[in-house]
Amino acid sequence: MRSGARLRRWVARARLSSLRTTFTVSFAAVAAAVTVLVGFLSYDAAARLVRVDQQTVFEGVVQDLLDEVRHSALTPADFATADADGGPRDELIRPSGTVVQVLGPDASVVDRGHPPLPVGADDRRIAAARPAGQLVEHRDVDVGDGMYRVATVSLGDGRGAVQIAQEFSDTEDLLRELQQRTVLLVGAVVIAAGLFGWWLARRITSRLVRLAGAAEDVARTGRLGIQVPVAGYDEVARLGRSFDRMLGRLAQSEEDQRRLVQDAGHELRTPLTSLRTNISMLRRIDELPPAARGELVADLAQESRELTDLVNELVDLAAGQSDREPLQRVALADIAEDVAVAARRRTGRAVTVRVSGDTVVDGRPGALQRALSNLVDNAAKFDRGGSEPIDIVVTGVGARAGAGAGTGVGSGAAVRVEVLDRGPGIAEEDLDRVFDRFYRAPDARSLPGSGLGLSIVREVAAAHGGDPFARRREGGGSAIGFTVSGGSGG
Repeated sequence: MRSGARLRRWVARARLSSLRTTFTVSFAAVAAAVTVLVGFLSYDAAARLVRVDQQTVFEGVVQDLLDEVRHSALTPADFATADADGGPRDELIRPSGTVVQVLGPDASVVDRGHPPLPVGADDRRIAAARPAGQLVEHRDVDVGDGMYRVATVSLGDGRGAVQIAQEFSDTEDLLRELQQRTVLLVGAVVIAAGLFGWWLARRITSRLVRLAGAAEDVARTGRLGIQVPVAGYDEVARLGRSFDRMLGRLAQSEEDQRRLVQDAGHELRTPLTSLRTNISMLRRIDELPPAARGELVADLAQESRELTDLVNELVDLAAGQSDREPLQRVALADIAEDVAVAARRRTGRAVTVRVSGDTVVDGRPGALQRALSNLVDNAAKFDRGGSEPIDIVVTGVGARAGAGAGTGVGSGAAVRVEVLDRGPGIAEEDLDRVFDRFYRAPDARSLPGSGLGLSIVREVAAAHGGDPFARRREGGGSAIGFTVSGGSGG
């Protein structure tokens, strides 16, 4: 048994750990996806912006050179490095730090660039060209340790050409470093997201772990009084509170069943003992005189009836605790008439019904009829004189409370039912206890009964959103009844 319990606990923890792992991985995956997307878009935008800006600057320098050679008859000497006045060469170098190399008419290098630029067939052709401002561009030229883009512009009349170059390998190195840093940043964010997701998952599932532990303790020990840890106001907290309320109701139901069984066992012991004694006397019934025989048979009949009534009321009480009778619209006035007819036939007593107001409610007709029948039977049992009729008073919404005024029953009740008799009445000290199970006032212990009839009335009233009440009646007798809510019962 212990190994099975340990296995169940391990399985529950494994499931919660799986939930925690799933939450952590999901959180990290979402963070990684978002970070990768943002990083990629940011890098792409930055790289595009840098490359376009660099290309734009270079194109601007080339265009300036073209405009200058087309409008001025320049010679290779004009682009010499030794020009102290800051000639055209400085204007080309200053904006973007480009490399300038000057070619002579035969494409020989007049002024070498730093680093030196390669001279190809197209460059020699441009150097010997007659028109000024002819252009040839080379992309991705390997110069020394770097990559350059090179443009060669003719000076015209075969005077030579000017080569300008822009290094873009440094920019690519910068972008490559940016890319690496972006990847590292993405990795760091993913790791941080995983750790944060694990912390958050543990924080969230810790309450589920405690809740699962409480459920396992209940399943293992069968004790319903275990305290369920509840904190917060989110769905997990609502689940914990609902579970705690469920355990409370189960514990209350278990306690009610335990008390019912104990009380029933106590009450059944006396009639069973008496029956056993009388049955043992039946073995010598031939030795008894006729009068003793008749008395013995009468006692057996009386005790069997009391035992039957007690068992029936126990069954009714148990059925009332788990009644599955559907709710429907019922008129308590009609139920009162049916109960009165049955009571007249069963007891021979005069039973009257007085109705005022609207008595239609949502309720369970069988349970309501059982409660009202118990009240009438109780009145008939204690009002043994029978000089006055038993009154059933049903008061609806908006009607004057009449005989029930001053009993302390809430004014929110939709319908009020009470039974009035002229019996010995109820002592003041017994008014608060007459609805307890198996409680019988000292004056009533010599009378037949089980002490369950009024407790059934209390159960039915509570199931219909009402309350039972009892009071002493002016002029002698008792008024006992219950209220029923106007809404759905139960």
